[in-house]
Amino acid sequence: MIQVLSSAWALLFGMCLLMVGNGMQGTLLGIRGALEDFSTFEMSIVMSCYFVGFLGGSRMAPGMIRRVGHVRVFAALASMISAVMILYPTFPNVAIWSIGRVLIGFCFSAVYVTAESWLNNAATNANRGQALSLYMIVQTLGIVASQALLLTADPSGYVLFVIPSVLVSLAITPILLSISPTPAFDTTKPMSLRELLNFSPLGCVGMFLLGGVFSAQFGMASVYGAEAGLSVAQISLFVATFFVGSVVLQYPIGWISDRMDRRALIVIISVIGAGGSVLGMMLGHIFPILLVASFVVGGMSNPLYSLLIAHTNDFLNPEDMASASGGLVFINGLGAILGPIITGWMMGTALGPGAFYLFTAALFVALAFYASYRATQRKGVPVEETGDYVPLTASATATAVEYAQEIASEASQEDADRAEGR
Repeated sequence: MIQVLSSAWALLFGMCLLMVGNGMQGTLLGIRGALEDFSTFEMSIVMSCYFVGFLGGSRMAPGMIRRVGHVRVFAALASMISAVMILYPTFPNVAIWSIGRVLIGFCFSAVYVTAESWLNNAATNANRGQALSLYMIVQTLGIVASQALLLTADPSGYVLFVIPSVLVSLAITPILLSISPTPAFDTTKPMSLRELLNFSPLGCVGMFLLGGVFSAQFGMASVYGAEAGLSVAQISLFVATFFVGSVVLQYPIGWISDRMDRRALIVIISVIGAGGSVLGMMLGHIFPILLVASFVVGGMSNPLYSLLIAHTNDFLNPEDMASASGGLVFINGLGAILGPIITGWMMGTALGPGAFYLFTAALFVALAFYASYRATQRKGVPVEETGDYVPLTASATATAVEYAQEIASEASQEDADRAEGR
């Protein structure tokens, strides 16, 4: 871990600042949109546009990096993010905000690809898993910390938009001053979606449904808070609790997943997530219970992302794991685009803010039923033959998922070698 920090501290510090900026602008827009009298459905379109850009950025970033290099891509896109954040309060218009969200989603996705490939180059085979875990922890802590900054100024003014803009600008500095060499960039030829679906129907369907769950909590949680009449302090705490749950429960669920049938665990976690959603829908007007619900939903949905990838790996040959990563992330991205739109439409009906949790409950239930169905269609992989669970967040791009696949493949090969006494 010390070796990873010494070789990649600038990158990790810069990513932490970027995540603070991203977390602030996502929550702040939901609050400011309510102050500007945007409808719930209009805000759902704005929030969905982030995932449109994110999906596009993950597809185009590799070509950009190969053409001009990691440093230029990182600096140019961070500058674009900083500029867009200032434009939000200057032009409080749904169309302009939507375009801005597409741009920011595109830029953040490409920045993540850049950072993840750079981090992989800085790590060795012995500490690559630690490096990836540290990167995910830094990302999540940045989002959690960003929520506290929302309490420093009035959301109806400019200051709260200036703060993330400045932080994103500062994030470039340690990267540009770092003497660490930048890596050559290469990508694995992706597996077709048809092939991926044949290998793991549950992995594909689960990633699509989970994209809706994640985008609802990341894109619409602040909109829900504003519609439910929560204060700015309560909204910031509410949003942060989703990510606290993901950090706290990621590793316990990962430990369990390596010791039992993963399809059964997917069913159990989905049912618990649905239960947390129902709790929030029925008793969300009691703020402490609302926090419990967000902790449960966040704590179930983010580990499910890693669990579905691990389950998919169980049915892939080691040489196919990396090529499957792009398809899994693409499917998740499609679900993420639809999530805020459907949530916003439901919240705009007579169902009201409670539809936020009704939507996540429906997706969790659908995943539980489908996982139960798949368990009747194919024999499960014996626990002793399953690959390792590698923790990831739902904001990971195909680059990070590819590295996670490689880590799992290497670990599986080492286990096989030990079993054969090599």
